[in-house]
Amino acid sequence: MGLDTVADQTARAALGKAAALLGWFPLAALVPLSLLVGELPATVRYFPLVASVVVFGMPHGAVDYVALPRARTGRVDLRGIFDVSVLYLVAGGAYLALWFLVPALAAALFIVLTWFHWGQGDLYALRDLFRTDHIDDFPQQALTVVVRGGLPMLVPLLGFPATYRAVVDTFVAPFGGSATGWWLFEPRARLVFAGIFGTITIIALARGFARARDRRRWRLDAAETTFLWVYFMLVPPILAVGTYFCLWHSVRHIARVVLLDERSVDDLAGWRWLPPLGRFALEAAVPTALALGFVGVLWWGTGGTVETLAGATGLYLVGIAVLTLPHTVVVTALDRHQGIWTWPGR
Repeated sequence: MGLDTVADQTARAALGKAAALLGWFPLAALVPLSLLVGELPATVRYFPLVASVVVFGMPHGAVDYVALPRARTGRVDLRGIFDVSVLYLVAGGAYLALWFLVPALAAALFIVLTWFHWGQGDLYALRDLFRTDHIDDFPQQALTVVVRGGLPMLVPLLGFPATYRAVVDTFVAPFGGSATGWWLFEPRARLVFAGIFGTITIIALARGFARARDRRRWRLDAAETTFLWVYFMLVPPILAVGTYFCLWHSVRHIARVVLLDERSVDDLAGWRWLPPLGRFALEAAVPTALALGFVGVLWWGTGGTVETLAGATGLYLVGIAVLTLPHTVVVTALDRHQGIWTWPGR
């Protein structure tokens, strides 16, 4: 799983610390802010999602065209770029059609897809960036994906059901859909979800504790899991998810992509941070601009009826959803090439 050179170990340790700091401190600051200030202005709540267009969020997936070829062969080649481009056109195009045909189903798929994808992102970080030793078999890996993906996708529903439903409505409304009547917003359903998900969280942490040889690494997993439970229960969903998307999920994936580039690994091993960041920004620039243009086309394709900040953000998230499907396929391929999963019988 990954390289074993001294340079790679040094670069991984540096990026792991940076990812932890960029994730923990800003998110932790939002918990007392939300409790003390109360209702935050809409511009504050939506700011991280708006900023994600250029600040880590959209760019983190824009480098798929170089990430997958590097994982396959160690270099970027035309075949790899072609394969990723076709994947985006076919998978993204099919999912876009679903939004126009059955928007409610497309929105439900977005929740499930993001649940899995954000879970697999943290699985990679725990195994490769932070080198935990207790997530070393398939059951523990599956539990980790369920828990870590469910924290940003399910816990906000438990703490802020009305806001969660309003956000889902902004997804489907431009396509003629509605989240009214969805059973998952009912109090009994949320109580069942809370009980089941809470139990799975305890099982995952207890099983990890029993398997851990390095308890310090297990404590990192337990601390992050506990913190994210509190964070998503207390911080308003738009602000919480937007900040998490930019500074937690995206930063950890960017670290993964940077570690695939030998030049960046050598630079980071020598504590030269600007060249790797510059290369990442340069490689992400054109695809990010194209993705933003796609969101504009999506606005035009829905009749340009979205006029509020909430509506515009919802449509932007639909654009992100369409791009997330092929991006998840690419990340799953990265998982396979890097040996992130331990399959039964192997």
